[in-house]
Amino acid sequence: MAEEIERKFLVDGSEWRTLGRGEVFRQGYLSTVKERTVRIRVVGEQAWITVKGLTVGATRSEFEYSIPLADAEQMLELCEQPIIEKTRYVVEMGGLRWEVDEFTGANRGLVVAEVELDDPDQSIELPDWIGTEVTDDPRYYNANLIDHPYSAW
Repeated sequence: MAEEIERKFLVDGSEWRTLGRGEVFRQGYLSTVKERTVRIRVVGEQAWITVKGLTVGATRSEFEYSIPLADAEQMLELCEQPIIEKTRYVVEMGGLRWEVDEFTGANRGLVVAEVELDDPDQSIELPDWIGTEVTDDPRYYNANLIDHPYSAW
């Protein structure tokens, strides 16, 4: 079984913008049940379907598969609305890959950084632009931002 170990943080300031190149992501959810989410994601000319299990701490099962772009575009129309739109910046620091997501649309103003780890107890050095940890706060799960967008908080 594939497993994802990820910590999530709010981002302070804008220093991170100069450290990586941004790509636009569009993603939607066919299922947002907390025990399982099914996500369709489009980045440029590539697309994936991802199934994630229940999050326990910073860990959950994850299965991701490439799918044809045309199929993904049609599946996005079947997804719960609104579609999540964000620009992702990848920042390599301290031997880790940080993914900084700057949301648009109903979630405009939200900027979150995620880092995938090898072990839930792995020690990491936080960059200066990392703020409050929100790993255990379900409000920040992308799947929850559909029904409860950041702009409505």
